[in-house]
Amino acid sequence: MPERTIDFGKFGARGIKGSDAVARKLDELADGIVTPVTVKRGLMARLHYLTRTDHSRRAARDAGLTVTDRTLKAWLDERRRPSKANLERIDAAYRQVRRHNVARHLLRRLNADGGTRVEIHPLNQSQVPRPLQRMVEYRTMNVRRWDRIVDAWAAGDHQGLDDAWEDVIVDLGSQWGQYEYVTNIGFAA
Repeated sequence: MPERTIDFGKFGARGIKGSDAVARKLDELADGIVTPVTVKRGLMARLHYLTRTDHSRRAARDAGLTVTDRTLKAWLDERRRPSKANLERIDAAYRQVRRHNVARHLLRRLNADGGTRVEIHPLNQSQVPRPLQRMVEYRTMNVRRWDRIVDAWAAGDHQGLDDAWEDVIVDLGSQWGQYEYVTNIGFAA
């Protein structure tokens, strides 16, 4: 029975945890503001998103953007520019609030019509010596219940997302351990 990979990459294999690939894809599906926070347009768009309503202001504070209303107004009026640390806080708060806002919509789309087809691209073994390479195929599977995955992603709970994804990949059968690390996971919603 496959277990958790202990020394991943020891012989040159490359990839990322499957749950990280799922989180990356969910972030991509959540879309949002593409312009970097370091550019004026990206900063203003994030600030407007985080301060548009009282609800979004509370969510931004809960997400770690704890500056005074006076400072926020100065940023919005472009009288002051946030420090590098505050730019990172603004971006992190934006991502967290955006995840929370789109989670319900994404969940409905992913669970629709009996689930979503997922493509699992195996880890990259091009740097592994030939005798140590193993045959790992490209796989597809249908994920029917996304609730735990999307909830953990929206909350920023990496361990919860990892556990939820592991519960999904065991449906691959006895080979599930070969897909703990992957190069990519793709799905559409």
